Amino acid sequence: MTAPIPRDIPGLPALPGTTPALLPSSAPARAVVPPVRRPLTAAYRLVLALVATGAVLVETLLGSPARVLSHFAVQGTVLLALVMFASARRAWSARHPLPGTVTGATLLYVVMAALVHHTLPRVPLAGGTTGIADASWPATLADHTLHTVLPIAVVLDWLLLSPPARTHLRQAATWLLYPLAYLAFSLTRGELLPDSPTRYLYPFLDVAQHGYKSVLANALLLGLAFYAVAVLVVALDHTRPNPVRRRSKTGFRL
Repeated sequence: MTAPIPRDIPGLPALPGTTPALLPSSAPARAVVPPVRRPLTAAYRLVLALVATGAVLVETLLGSPARVLSHFAVQGTVLLALVMFASARRAWSARHPLPGTVTGATLLYVVMAALVHHTLPRVPLAGGTTGIADASWPATLADHTLHTVLPIAVVLDWLLLSPPARTHLRQAATWLLYPLAYLAFSLTRGELLPDSPTRYLYPFLDVAQHGYKSVLANALLLGLAFYAVAVLVVALDHTRPNPVRRRSKTGFRL
């Protein structure tokens, strides 16, 4: 009696009347399904980039450019403008979106700058020295655009126009490198400008008034808040629905 012939030996052709086993594909979904043009998304992001650029220009023209560009919120807005310009071009030309680590970091920095602005003591970017009420109306408008309008707009873009599940928990710690570098920059700037009334851009980082112990404690608390929001961004990214729907030639939604 002859032994039965195996019908699924790897490397051998399938026998007549058998169905070859399907091998798992290693190709990512983005390589299988090509992206499509999204003109409305491109237009929204282009407007967002132009508004961000205009707000930064107004602030730098009304105040000291070196001081204005040293603010965390302004630097985050410059990054936002660059990312939105690139994202608008990709959406218009049917290219794959920017990596989630870039868009996630941009969202984190803009949102955290807004939260710090609205919850902690602050110094106006341009005009006045006692508060935002002393600033001219263009500076006030630019300030509200930087800290309120743009953060809301970028959150809406992330929720409604961006594909989900493109960030990872390990990226949350990586995103903290820039705030840490900014802390070092801010403290160094204060030491290099001992006679300047605006040597420290944020009151909670004012070493001359609070000392290094209190300032570093404040920075630690703020760093923990940064990390908590970063983890929240990653968690929401993996639980929110996919707003980007594409229809294949067969009519099925992908």
